[in-house]
Amino acid sequence: MNFFEQVYDKVCEVPKGKVTTYGDIAKAIGSARMARQVGWALHQNPKPGIIPCHRVVNREGNLSGAFAFGGLDAQKQLLESEGVVVKNNAVDLKKYRHTF
Repeated sequence: MNFFEQVYDKVCEVPKGKVTTYGDIAKAIGSARMARQVGWALHQNPKPGIIPCHRVVNREGNLSGAFAFGGLDAQKQLLESEGVVVKNNAVDLKKYRHTF
């Protein structure tokens, strides 16, 4: 399984109402120093709507300004529809972070 496929599989493990970070995904697949590459993989998501890339935020809980499916507002709306509170374009990682 290649790196991108590993990223997609791990992102699919994040349940509705939770988020994870690029770094968390990288660590979970054994590539701790490749958080940026995780972001690149998510930008190339081959199955929008199936692979829930909107559940991935940065290490501070901030939404992605370049969210691949319509920008910041789209990511915010998707997260809020799952019950995640977004304030100032960020989520509370202490409350919503999914750990692997």
